[in-house]
Amino acid sequence: MTEKFRITLAQLNPTVGALKANAAKAKAAWEQGRAAGADFVGLPEMFVAGYQLQDLARRPAFYRDAMRAVEELAAECAEGPALGVGAPWKDETGLYNAYFILQGGRIAARMLKYELPNEDVFDEKRIYTQGPISGPCRIGPLRLGVPVCEDAWHETVAETLEETGAEILFIPNGSPYRRAKRDLRMNLMVSRVVETGLPLIYLNTVGAQDDQVFDGASFALNPGGALMMQLPPFEEAITHLDLEETDEGWRILPGEEVALPDDWEQDYHAMVLSLRDYLGKSGFSKVLLGLSGGIDSALVATIAADAIGPQNVRCVMLPSEYTSQASLDDAAAVATALGCKLDSVSIEGAREAVGGALAHLFAGTKPDVTEENIQSRLRGLMLMALSNKFGEMLLTTGNKSEVAVGYATIYGDMAGGYNPIKDLYKTRVFQTCRWRNANHRPWMMGPAGEVIAPGIIDKPPSAELRADQKDEDSLPPYEVLDAILERLIEGEQSVAEIVAAGYDRATVKKVEQLIFVNEWKRFQSAPGTRLTTMAFWLDRRYPIVNRWRDES
Repeated sequence: MTEKFRITLAQLNPTVGALKANAAKAKAAWEQGRAAGADFVGLPEMFVAGYQLQDLARRPAFYRDAMRAVEELAAECAEGPALGVGAPWKDETGLYNAYFILQGGRIAARMLKYELPNEDVFDEKRIYTQGPISGPCRIGPLRLGVPVCEDAWHETVAETLEETGAEILFIPNGSPYRRAKRDLRMNLMVSRVVETGLPLIYLNTVGAQDDQVFDGASFALNPGGALMMQLPPFEEAITHLDLEETDEGWRILPGEEVALPDDWEQDYHAMVLSLRDYLGKSGFSKVLLGLSGGIDSALVATIAADAIGPQNVRCVMLPSEYTSQASLDDAAAVATALGCKLDSVSIEGAREAVGGALAHLFAGTKPDVTEENIQSRLRGLMLMALSNKFGEMLLTTGNKSEVAVGYATIYGDMAGGYNPIKDLYKTRVFQTCRWRNANHRPWMMGPAGEVIAPGIIDKPPSAELRADQKDEDSLPPYEVLDAILERLIEGEQSVAEIVAAGYDRATVKKVEQLIFVNEWKRFQSAPGTRLTTMAFWLDRRYPIVNRWRDES
């Protein structure tokens, strides 16, 4: 008789530190697996504790609570399928990123992560001890090899598991999203399948933590690289996957398979999910933002409406004498199209009062960026006052181009708790607005249709802090600026390389200077959704004081 084995895969969304709630989600998934006749129920890396933990993992009271939660979960799931779940583990040899197989009311096996990532947003070598390479674990008729996340990104662990008798690779992950990440994962996992000749299941967590978004998109491969299962990105999913023993070994039978969306949709979904989770996991249900009539705040308002519903989004227009009627009309149009509340608070009285208070010290000077920044800071003050009064988190609206070169006012329009477009260059802001106008998905809570008028997208960007101001008065055209920024930041190219690609040297040097001298602003900026390999948070870490410049 042909042997069969059923695995229930739970691509779920944990919350960092919510040990009891995460364990309850794991138990509920286990119960679904038991009802479906599963032999094994798998959850992602560090699920009981949430991920990433950073230094919270090193706190003795925390890892003791996490270990106790795993033991209690084992006791509660004694009668039924084996359960796989991740959590920190501490003993006399060190603190580990561990994955547990719970069976019969106890911890039946414990795998300790061997390859500790120390790049991008990870610094696990600082937090965890490197574990030994664990051998396969037998569950019923199947010997399961469990490389924990990064363990599968290198050859050593998978090959050792194959050599020691593993019949399938099950990989629990906490792999954060960034654009085009799926192709990288798939190429690496196909390599593991080819090297070992074993089928492979890649189970990734879903949900957001601070700046990082875990996109799920779990999949399964048979030897040869055939795709046997593909779960959706950015959504929780529980699926049952059947395996069958053949003359060539265990093979995965066809399972659920969804089509993956393009990069534009995945980026947008990442921004929506990250904001939704940042708010929900922090205890906020409502937001507010300054709605200027410009494209950035229009996009942030749309993301917020899609994340938590337009009824929970307050838009505030804060006009000055430099605010055009067109901007007032555009802001009102966005709020109306989305169905968000729109308030208006003039800053003119406050601006006159501040000007009067400073007049004796400013006497004999000419108006300059100082007076412009006072306007922005007054807007920040009023928005924070509304946030305090009504318990609504203030969102900031600066795109990556502005954040990179400091074209934003510290304690002004940079004030706030979260920025969903922080890692989105201005040129991508334009296209993202067009994409959202043309597309609507079930996970969006805002209305379908054209919510950002084409006139907002097409008009020349302006901060409207002085008469007839345009962004290009201070910055290169965004097409040029963004191309240079991507080469300097994501590409880490030298000035000489960028000039050789056809860009004006003086412009490149100006942009380089702006990036370096505004590092201090970014240290004080709100967190925001990570979309690229060089987001301004944990990916790119530069000193604030830095006198070096590239003279190539």
